[in-house]
Amino acid sequence: MHKLLTIAPLVAACLLPSATHAQGPRQATVYVSVLDDKGNPVTGLTGADFRVREDNVPREVLTAVPATERLSVALLIDDSQATADAIQMIRDGARDFIKALDGKAEISVITFGERPTIALDYTTDQKRLLDTVGRIFQRTGSGAYFQDAIVEISKGFQKRKPARPVIAALMFEDDQEFSNRFYQQVLEELDRGGAALHVIAVGSPSGDQSDELRNRNQVLSEGTDRTGGRRDQVLARTAIPLRMKQLGDELADQYQVTYGRPERLIPADKLEVTVTKPGATARARTKAPVQ
Repeated sequence: MHKLLTIAPLVAACLLPSATHAQGPRQATVYVSVLDDKGNPVTGLTGADFRVREDNVPREVLTAVPATERLSVALLIDDSQATADAIQMIRDGARDFIKALDGKAEISVITFGERPTIALDYTTDQKRLLDTVGRIFQRTGSGAYFQDAIVEISKGFQKRKPARPVIAALMFEDDQEFSNRFYQQVLEELDRGGAALHVIAVGSPSGDQSDELRNRNQVLSEGTDRTGGRRDQVLARTAIPLRMKQLGDELADQYQVTYGRPERLIPADKLEVTVTKPGATARARTKAPVQ
């Protein structure tokens, strides 16, 4: 009996560290862009410069370092009839974007005039990428299938599960949207794929009240915000290369911010990331990472 009593505390002592570890603090990681008032990346920040809140509750920032995981970027380009007088600017902008990400991303080129079409699958080969965007032409008489393209790319990301998925879309406001999808369905697929949606929208927003355009506008508004993406309105076609280069530079200089989060029966819903550096703005997903 004495031996059994001696062994029992030893067994309990061996079990305790494992139980304590299982209940220890959890961590979450979010990728963050920090930009100055001109839209250019701010570098050299540390964890002390960041503030993170989940459901308006402060979280402890553990680290903030330059993101080094390779990006997986779906470069989504409008080649519908609406792009007829802007093809050269589109090519130049796509080239500048690709060059800005040299060595930091695998990129796929996908067009969505007439239907979503893979012009080049994911690759890091700069020559093949630059040659591909140099061959882009408008599809005469075609409209856009922007929402269909977002859904198909997102489903691809769900299968591939890349570390840093991104959709970078160059689209025209005055094209006709032919995707027949409710915006909530598109946003759900975007969430499942985990990609940040960035959009360079050329032209003034259309006043068309068709179901297709209203649903597309909801995806543009909510999709970029909830995933931490950039939505730029470009009025002059000549500004396309500058904005595309800015987007490439932003993605190349993001931060990986890791913060502590407690165990919760109900997962956090909203995420807010800010920086203390004067004149700098942080952009990150506003939907909290899944626990």
